[in-house]
Amino acid sequence: MIGIFAVIIVLALLIFFHELGHFLVAKMFKMGVSIFSLGFGPKLIGIKKGNTDYRISAIPLGGYVKLVGEKPDEPIEPPFTKQESFALRPAWQRILVVLAGPLFNFVLAWFIFWGLFFTQGKLQILPSIGKVIQNSPAETAGLKPGDLILKVNNTPISTWEELVKIVKENQEKPLSLTIQRGKYVYSLTVTPEIKTVKNIFGETIKTPQIGIVAGNNFKTYKLDFFTSSIEGLVHTFNLTKLTVIGIVKLIERILPLETIGGPITIAKLVSDQAQYGIINLLNLVALLSINLGLLNLLPIPVLDGGHILFYGLEIILRRPLSEKVQQISIKIGLTILFSLMGLAIYNDIMRIIK
Repeated sequence: MIGIFAVIIVLALLIFFHELGHFLVAKMFKMGVSIFSLGFGPKLIGIKKGNTDYRISAIPLGGYVKLVGEKPDEPIEPPFTKQESFALRPAWQRILVVLAGPLFNFVLAWFIFWGLFFTQGKLQILPSIGKVIQNSPAETAGLKPGDLILKVNNTPISTWEELVKIVKENQEKPLSLTIQRGKYVYSLTVTPEIKTVKNIFGETIKTPQIGIVAGNNFKTYKLDFFTSSIEGLVHTFNLTKLTVIGIVKLIERILPLETIGGPITIAKLVSDQAQYGIINLLNLVALLSINLGLLNLLPIPVLDGGHILFYGLEIILRRPLSEKVQQISIKIGLTILFSLMGLAIYNDIMRIIK
């Protein structure tokens, strides 16, 4: 029951923030908004405030903001006026209205990470050794499990991430390590070796290694309100960058199409993480929000990215694309979108069968 409730709340939050972006920027440009809906289909409940009907609709698989005059030939009905028509506004204003939806998904992720960093702090893996690989440079140098690395080339380090970065930057150059072993501090020299390994996308890459595995030692650093906002922004950017790389790897077929998940997989992920607590769930919500933002920015007609492409071409050509070209593009976009949805649902079903 908790899982079902969590899925509903998460979907509502993601949809609400996306549509809120469209709504607020449209209002900022004084465009008319007749409907703000969570869900599609028949209206279940709602309230009318000003000229906008705020509603929750029967089919909870999305949402929409109905702008006045979305098409040039669309009649404007009172109480709205021609000046509030979306289609009659400059293309740059229409781009900003459409772009605001995906951007607000990134904003939601940022807000979540900001709050998590402020309330929970930043968890870092300490540069302590959990395991030394046999016949590795680390074993040759005399490193042992339990050693805590304090300095690399006389530069103090406090996290495992810093250690990995320095090893990678120095390639096969000898590294001077200052380590703490029990009550004693030692100095050792280790020379990395280039090893062939698999990265997170399953690609074979060559990278310098010294042959150690991180220990299970962590430290939480408390962050102030401002620093938390910066860390949240950086974390959002890094996850967005990683997701973009993942999409590119899918297109290149480096990542198999079987990795694409649909609504069943998303619902299961949300339900599972809800069982582990609010922190896990919020992290997943932020990641899903980033994915939703990126998905909508794809230059596929019917998605926000497709509309942005149309309006961008309108600015370049100094005229809108012909109705025929737009209709053909929308049909192609729908075909692509339904194909992706079909593939995602097929993958979901196969995961259940297996």
